[in-house]
Amino acid sequence: MSYLKNHNLVEHNYTDILFEKRPCLNYDGTSVEGLFNAWIILNNPQQYNSYTTKAVKEIILAFAEASNDRSVVAVVFTGVGDKAFCTGGNTKEYAEYYSGNPQEYSQYMRLFNDMVSAILKCEKPVICRVNGMRIGGGQEIGMACDYTIASDLARFGQAGPKHGSAAIGGATDFLHLYVGIERAMMSLTLCEPWTAHQAYNFGMITDIVPALKVDGKFVANPLVIIDKQTDEFGKLVFGTMKTGEEMKKGKELLTKGTVDLSLLDDAVNKLIAKLLHTFPNCTSKTLSEVRKKKLEHWDKNKESSREWLALNMMTEAKAGFRAFNYGPKDNREIDFIKLRQLLADGCEWNEELHQLISPQYQKV
Repeated sequence: MSYLKNHNLVEHNYTDILFEKRPCLNYDGTSVEGLFNAWIILNNPQQYNSYTTKAVKEIILAFAEASNDRSVVAVVFTGVGDKAFCTGGNTKEYAEYYSGNPQEYSQYMRLFNDMVSAILKCEKPVICRVNGMRIGGGQEIGMACDYTIASDLARFGQAGPKHGSAAIGGATDFLHLYVGIERAMMSLTLCEPWTAHQAYNFGMITDIVPALKVDGKFVANPLVIIDKQTDEFGKLVFGTMKTGEEMKKGKELLTKGTVDLSLLDDAVNKLIAKLLHTFPNCTSKTLSEVRKKKLEHWDKNKESSREWLALNMMTEAKAGFRAFNYGPKDNREIDFIKLRQLLADGCEWNEELHQLISPQYQKV
């Protein structure tokens, strides 16, 4: 209808992400006339779909556009390829531009906060389609979504304390709501990733589907223990990564197969078909009420978190991001023991300290 007003702030041609309107499918898989799903797709597969400053701005605009579009039933937030949904902020940009520039990183984090808020205020259901790793800031923007459907090859987790940051871009606000305080504490501090099976059983995601095809048939992730085994102490090990000879066999099977995300797309479309058969305003109101649990923490903490993260770019973040970016491939973490020893001796954060703890400065 020509008389409908356009409520988008700006018209935009996306370059660092993809924005697509795909036909909305009914239960039987047929397209519904005049109705669509908005696909917001991170498009940086060479760097595991990490988001640059430009991409963050485009994601904000894309969610606003999808939210305003009367023909959109749901939003699908995903990434290009089969290796990663998103691994967070672009560490190359962090290391080469933001490290040592707290005033600049503060402005960047304003954009990041607006990106998370754009997801949480979207007036359409938001589904995170996890096509691979969801790590760090990728985990945070993923948890801001309403639903998550994942490939069973995916992995989930944080990286902050290993690389010079804290998971205060949403993870410390959201994760405990999904999995409880103690599991959240383990994930947020130790940065040990969860398999898709673990994430599903912990209640963090909606569903998982197989994505590996071997000899034309889908098989479960061969790197993961998928039956209800227990260890020698009776502790359930279901969903954890295999070890030893079993891991070796799993990797061999993995190399024989091909990744096929068709079941992932089917699961996403089936969920949206169910949403299609609900009152749109009632659904939107329900979403906004449930999202308040996330917003209660997010809105309370996001500004103080932004300020801390900016200042941290002078110390631990500067060391961590530069080590990851410039360090050798087999050693991208600082010497944590050396750092703790130096701080215990009262050393200040200066260039000499950075060089003493950073792998890129160490002689081979």
